[in-house]
Parts: sequence; C-alpha cells; structure tokens
Amino acid sequence: MLEEELIDLFTSCLREPNGNDTQSQKSRITDIGHEIHADGGLDAMVNFFFAVRNRVVGEIGLDPIKLQSLWNKVDPEWEDAVKQMPDS
Repeated sequence: MLEEELIDLFTSCLREPNGNDTQSQKSRITDIGHEIHADGGLDAMVNFFFAVRNRVVGEIGLDPIKLQSLWNKVDPEWEDAVKQMPDS
C-alpha cells in the first residue's frame, strides 16, 4: 500500500536525514508522487500528502513538509497547491 510505504519513507528520512539509504528513499518518494499523479492528478497528490503528513506528525512529531519539494517536478502546480494546504 502506497500510504504505508510513504509513511515509512518519510519517517526514515526525517529520523535519519543523513542515513545510508536516504537518497534511495527520497527517490522512491518521488516515484510514489508520480504514481499518485498518474492515478488521480494534482488533487490526489494533495489529499495523499495531507493525510500522510498528519499521520507522520501524529506518530513521530516530525513534519515531512520539508520533503514536499521531492514532488515539485511531478506537477508544475504542486508547489502552489502545497502552500494552500492546511496545517492539520
């Protein structure tokens, strides 16, 4: 399931930003963004990120918003959409 995988990837990247697997994990986060976009477009990306972000913040107290830039090249409107996303 993409949601659980993304939660695991965000959690790992946030807890160990300089870990050995961080670059490959970030690459997979980007790939997941492409998969979500292909399936449902920008709205799906926003909804997915919002839900996963809330889970990660709730579970580990760290905000994956700084990783949102990994999806910037997936859709040219992503950067603006994420700025309009509520905090919770």
